[in-house]
Amino acid sequence: MARTRPVPVPAARRDDRQHEVHPPKVELFDPAARTNTDPKGFVRAVDAYRETPEGLFMARPVDGHPRIAYFQSLLLPELGLRVSKWRPRPGVDLGHDFYLDVVDISVDDRSAWRTVDLYLDVLVRTGRDVRVEDTDELLAAFRTGLLDSSTVQRAMERTYRAVDGIAHSSYDVDAWLVTLGITPPWIDRTR
Repeated sequence: MARTRPVPVPAARRDDRQHEVHPPKVELFDPAARTNTDPKGFVRAVDAYRETPEGLFMARPVDGHPRIAYFQSLLLPELGLRVSKWRPRPGVDLGHDFYLDVVDISVDDRSAWRTVDLYLDVLVRTGRDVRVEDTDELLAAFRTGLLDSSTVQRAMERTYRAVDGIAHSSYDVDAWLVTLGITPPWIDRTR
């Protein structure tokens, strides 16, 4: 029986007048070239790409980041999610075990994958809790015309469907993925 805990209601951390509203971030995943192009345009080498029945798995180091050493992501087009598991640098506590980006996902004719970030993020501490972040950014993007109402609704529905499923799976992302028929793809990286 899954434990039930109240799911925290996200509160805006900042008013959109206090920070610059940015357009949705776009990221590219190119299995043929074994590269990942981040939202700032930096092209990164990828250790592993693997297509799964549900999406695309990627694993790569994070060079130059002060807190994150390595990460693995599973792109899930039908759920509109990018589920990531980050490995911190020694001595760093990231404050979460899984990071889910709410995204739109497409695949081009060369089989390169593209995500468009819809601002909302779901952070999970396994067995403990789940929280939603960046609601303020989503609303600011809507107010400034960067997103339309149907995109905002889609982002909110994806977010809360994930939060509900994870909460009902005892705050265990892997257990939640299994309930959806998805085998967790994570590889053990100790380097």
